[in-house]
Amino acid sequence: MVLQAKEIMDRKFLTVDEETDALAAARAMITARKGYAVLTRGGSSTIAGIVTEWDFLEKIVGAGVPPASVRVKEIGSATVQSCGPETPTDEVAATMAQQGIRRIIVRSGDQVVGVITSRQIIGIFREYVDKLTAQVAGYNVGATPPG
Repeated sequence: MVLQAKEIMDRKFLTVDEETDALAAARAMITARKGYAVLTRGGSSTIAGIVTEWDFLEKIVGAGVPPASVRVKEIGSATVQSCGPETPTDEVAATMAQQGIRRIIVRSGDQVVGVITSRQIIGIFREYVDKLTAQVAGYNVGATPPG
């Protein structure tokens, strides 16, 4: 059975309006313990982009810009990679690797239903490797060593 995006996605994702200042957005990310925020437009659920901790480091901290003077839409990415809830996780992982991204939005139509992070991908593949290791070890039980 193939795992799908809906089975591993985080349904508790953070959204902030794209007009929010970077300081307020950073505080919301800290409170939510998220390394990203999905940007929305005008109080709707329309996706305007995504802002990540790297955006803050590169475009605010590294540039010496006061965070309260910048709107998150100015530092975030308007282009958002997404997939559907039924997308197999191996496709999700391949897209993330090919695009060099650590997060992918899961959409049902125009609505965001979840976010998958690289941490979740690593977690499912760790479980997969653990299961394979147990199966391989099971084949070796009672085997006579060569020689």
